[in-house]
Amino acid sequence: MTGATHPELTSEAILASVLESLNDNKAEEIVQIDLRGKTAMGDYMVICSGRSSRQVAALAEKVTEDLKADFGVLSKMEGKETGDWVLIDTGDVIVHVFRPEVREFYQLEKMWLPAGATGKPTEQ
Repeated sequence: MTGATHPELTSEAILASVLESLNDNKAEEIVQIDLRGKTAMGDYMVICSGRSSRQVAALAEKVTEDLKADFGVLSKMEGKETGDWVLIDTGDVIVHVFRPEVREFYQLEKMWLPAGATGKPTEQ
């Protein structure tokens, strides 16, 4: 036994929980990027926007609360104090929650999406 208390815990399960939490809490322009085989930092990256600093912080807090409640996953979070860009590191899934103008400035999607991809969010 590996010591995991949740044998169903996979990067796909964490990703599904993150996406559900973001959708339920009205995150905007949710984009998921498959990082498997591209980097060792994680299996997936999720990028989304909140309408205000307050919503960005609330979305990040809700994602971390849901992951802890669903799977016992303790996530690391940075940037919540300012609410411009919050990074959540779950281990296998990296989540970026931005205010729209900050997201536009950094354009993380362009760094990670395959050449020719639009970077537009998929309808869920």
